[in-house]
Amino acid sequence: MSASSIPSFTGDAGPYGGGEPYADYRTADFPFTHLADLADRRLGAGVVAANDEFFAERENLLKPEPAEFDPEHFGHKGKIMDGWETRRRRGVSAEQPHPTDEDHDWALVRLGAPGVVRGVVVDTAHFRGNYPQAVSIDGTSVAGSPSPQELLAGDVKWTTLVPRTAVGGHAANGFAVDVEQRFTHLRVNQHPDGGIARLRVYGEVAPDPVWLSALGTFDCVALENGGQVEDASDRFYSPATNTIQPGRSRKMDDGWETRRRRDKGNDWIRYQLVEQSEIRAVEIDTAYLKGNSAGWAALSVRDGAEGEWREVLPRTRLQPDTNHRFVLDTPAVGTHVRIDIYPDGGISRLRLFGSLTEQGAGRLTARHQELGG
Repeated sequence: MSASSIPSFTGDAGPYGGGEPYADYRTADFPFTHLADLADRRLGAGVVAANDEFFAERENLLKPEPAEFDPEHFGHKGKIMDGWETRRRRGVSAEQPHPTDEDHDWALVRLGAPGVVRGVVVDTAHFRGNYPQAVSIDGTSVAGSPSPQELLAGDVKWTTLVPRTAVGGHAANGFAVDVEQRFTHLRVNQHPDGGIARLRVYGEVAPDPVWLSALGTFDCVALENGGQVEDASDRFYSPATNTIQPGRSRKMDDGWETRRRRDKGNDWIRYQLVEQSEIRAVEIDTAYLKGNSAGWAALSVRDGAEGEWREVLPRTRLQPDTNHRFVLDTPAVGTHVRIDIYPDGGISRLRLFGSLTEQGAGRLTARHQELGG
């Protein structure tokens, strides 16, 4: 889908009139939201600086849950909003009371995992008359852990991901991004001022091959290392991407759970590994899935998008709320993995421990260089 065909919203939303705050919320299905959120706090993302956060703190931008609205919640500075909100900009004098076209507020966002950005959602939920007139977003790639001062230095090159574009209040404002580069940080600009509830940055993780090489053995399907979900049979209760998030699941909906099957089939997830890898050990975790965990699971591997599937872990009984560990008798080499669960239910995490093959490491390094790494 091209950027021009993505639904857009402009203008104020009506004043809150009571009842369900999201009843008149404006949103759409965007073609990139199935990808990983590179600005997910679970990956280590953060809002490292902002020029102004008078009314509401910058950190709210990356909260994982939807923004909440409490019409009675006021503080000493005024209405307390669940988002990032700056004060109203003013001009320089009584003769020039309005801000200039160049005046704007900004926040610096460290992506949790460096990657290629495919789409962004700037969510102005509950900012009905106090949202920015327009937004723009720039990206940069800086190695290490730069300070805000280093990111704002004059020698840092910023690339436009979203040009200055009008947005709507109380709406999910989506933007497709077509820049084939690897980014580590974003600069979110609101023109001239206002509030943004949430920021979502969808894309593909592009790991540092030098880091993975230094690790030697690592989780070859982990989201933070460049693994991704290609497809899944069912996403009714929770996204399949949860299974490759960092850390262990902390509650039931932090994993993957399917609806109840009433046929003789089974559910599955298909993954793409970071690159061609040699898998030597497997973890299948059903943490917090007690009466709804998968009954059995099997694991298959293939090499290349057109390769044949080879079963490397036969159908094996799973226990509820348990981390299951398996050492493979023979290392499995491939680029894709499929887990089949029987007949339905869920798992919380899948870990595939191994290392890149020589061919996989070479291709990953070449891709890293293509993306400007």
